[in-house]
Amino acid sequence: MRQFFYIHRSDRRVIVALLCAAAIVLIAIVFTGGERTVATDSKNDTTGQQKNYPQNRRRYHESPINEGTPIRETRLFAFDPNTADSTELLQLGLQRWQVRNIYRYRRAGGIYRRPQDFARLYGLTAGQYRKLEPYIRISPDYQPASTLYHSADSHRTSSATRDTLRFPVKLEPGQHVVLNTADTAQLRRVPGIGVYFANEIANHGRFLGGYVSVDQLDEIPDFPREAKQYFIISNPSPRRLNLNRLSLNELKRHPYINYYQAKAIVDFRRLHGRIESLQQLSLSKDFPPEAIRRLEPYVEY
Repeated sequence: MRQFFYIHRSDRRVIVALLCAAAIVLIAIVFTGGERTVATDSKNDTTGQQKNYPQNRRRYHESPINEGTPIRETRLFAFDPNTADSTELLQLGLQRWQVRNIYRYRRAGGIYRRPQDFARLYGLTAGQYRKLEPYIRISPDYQPASTLYHSADSHRTSSATRDTLRFPVKLEPGQHVVLNTADTAQLRRVPGIGVYFANEIANHGRFLGGYVSVDQLDEIPDFPREAKQYFIISNPSPRRLNLNRLSLNELKRHPYINYYQAKAIVDFRRLHGRIESLQQLSLSKDFPPEAIRRLEPYVEY
């Protein structure tokens, strides 16, 4: 210690300053270490609460659907989206989260006043709505109260007309519609066929030039096959294409003729002359037997 006083004064000042700095650091560590631990623990507790919060929130909004309950086999039947319970909605093919959205909408005071309102269900796909639309039945109790103040006579007249147009009477088992002559109003009488599929049937028949088989309905995407039993074909007279006169662009407009098939027809006429039968095209890879069979009713020579 005595030797310390023999050190130069400026060196002593440096040593004293270093010792003071070290002491300050030790004191800071002692007084702040515990607070940091407490803060860390508090942060961990807060994080744990935040991790649990979504679970609590999910349980708060849980609809009365048991996630462990298996979904029964899907089947279609008439239902009112304002009153249908979760079991019925699941049987219609809706997912559990879609059913929860319906429950939340109704719990918030939402009302489905017409079938088109159901299409606004969050998460509902176009394919699901097309299948369910013909089975949606909205109870008159959910219509605006102002409709009660029409006179009895006008109500009967307008109601009968409106219901016939919007909700046509469906066919009974054993009844049929002639596919190759029916209009959209007649098509909508078939169970499972609504506005969308009625228009699709009419448009597909127009592109084909007329139906010659009920099985051609399977060419429409997502067509309900159970509806085919209500259709019949009577005296088909499809519009025919003249293979020896039409150009490539005119030929490929038909649903059964693609670009390569149309080009094969034009090339055959150029190289071999007049076409007398589709069998003459059978040597081309673009005309397998199935293509020739379905095209035969729609061509002439």
